[in-house]
Amino acid sequence: MSYHVRFWDIRERPGRRNRFQVRWTVNGREKSESFSTTGLAESRRAKLMTAARDGEPFDEHTGLPASELRAIKQRTTWYDLARSYAEQRWERTPGNTRRTLADAFATITPALVRPGVSFPEPRVLRRALYSWAFNKNVWDQDPPEEWRKALDWIKWNSLPVSTLAEADVLRRALDALCRKLDGKPAAAKTARRKRAAFNEVLNMAVEKGYFAENPLNGLRWNAPAVNEEVDPAAVSNPGQVARLLTGVAQQRGRGPHLEAFFGCMYYAAMRPAEVIHLRLEQCHLPESGWGLLNLSGGVVVTGKEWSDDGAVHEVHSLKRRAATATRPVPIPPHFVRMLRLHIRRFGVAPDGRLFRNEAGKYVDAAAYGLTWARARKSVLTRIELASGLAKRPYDLRHAGISFWLYSGVDPAECARRAGQSIEVLFRHYAKFLDGIREQANRLIEESMREWDRVSGGSDAAE
Repeated sequence: MSYHVRFWDIRERPGRRNRFQVRWTVNGREKSESFSTTGLAESRRAKLMTAARDGEPFDEHTGLPASELRAIKQRTTWYDLARSYAEQRWERTPGNTRRTLADAFATITPALVRPGVSFPEPRVLRRALYSWAFNKNVWDQDPPEEWRKALDWIKWNSLPVSTLAEADVLRRALDALCRKLDGKPAAAKTARRKRAAFNEVLNMAVEKGYFAENPLNGLRWNAPAVNEEVDPAAVSNPGQVARLLTGVAQQRGRGPHLEAFFGCMYYAAMRPAEVIHLRLEQCHLPESGWGLLNLSGGVVVTGKEWSDDGAVHEVHSLKRRAATATRPVPIPPHFVRMLRLHIRRFGVAPDGRLFRNEAGKYVDAAAYGLTWARARKSVLTRIELASGLAKRPYDLRHAGISFWLYSGVDPAECARRAGQSIEVLFRHYAKFLDGIREQANRLIEESMREWDRVSGGSDAAE
């Protein structure tokens, strides 16, 4: 807050809808508000100047006098705050993240209402919140009538932001994150992801001056436990992978085209989005020896409702990397030959993509997932199927990284090739790293024995 406030004359900007602009500075930071008539602008300027003459401090962030700021804070609800956060993040957030945030807020918001009230049609309310209230792309459209009624209800019943300082209110929201709409427990990873979104909104509330610190910081609440370790039972060995890839190639229709697609997930530990994005110019495929894939991004399904251009897919940079970052991944000769054969047989898309559907567009997750499921049933034994071996295509990536570790590749190099931090590698592959540690211990012991044998214990004698 500052008492250093200066006012300028009203500025007229012809051609603007709100052409009359009130301007002032708070501690040197310029603020402005625009109005459609000069009378409204003069009235607003006079009100601000009166507050300054009465000795009120002004907020440097909003430019408002303390009395107005208090009134706004008292009126602001959780619903208002969450929408403000969604709007603030929108322009610099990819479509997938926009959708994830909307899902989190649509879960939390119905729990943060006045005690004893509930909307009679919770599914309608959830859909209205997810598809309209937290989707800025549709704010210039009127919501359907049943959604409008639900949104009017939530505006009226949403709790003031100030109540989020109460532990019971926070626990109500956090408990809601742990349940699906039908009351069944939500996946632990889902609950944690939604809690992170809730935490970010409360951090923004701190920045706006609603709280001195994030109310969640002092709350004792146990998040659902998440088991992030890869299950060895689901990790296929090289022989099983070879059988699975052969099974894929034997599937009718898209099967032969997807053999190398799944090979990328295993031999280069690529994420599906990175495989879909792979282009010929990223591939160094010599006639003999090891090759190299220079990965530069991924293609994800966003949904046209959440993208800026209405496209279903978005091209992203590498996960948690800068927009121009690349990740070179060496690939073994066997897989180099597989990719060369794939290119000779199927060619590439006009933009250079190695993998595409029959129409030449991006490979669809549902399509390659169906082919994978059929291949598993055709080549795995009953016991292997029951164990969940390679149940998802993504398990090929786990298998590839696990085999690198088993082969004695340094964990830091495994993490670099996989495009993840060393912390994530240790968290996900702890069971496999145990074996690597034992192998390292044996090598060290052997070296120590060899040293003792060669030196004859002379150092110890001295």
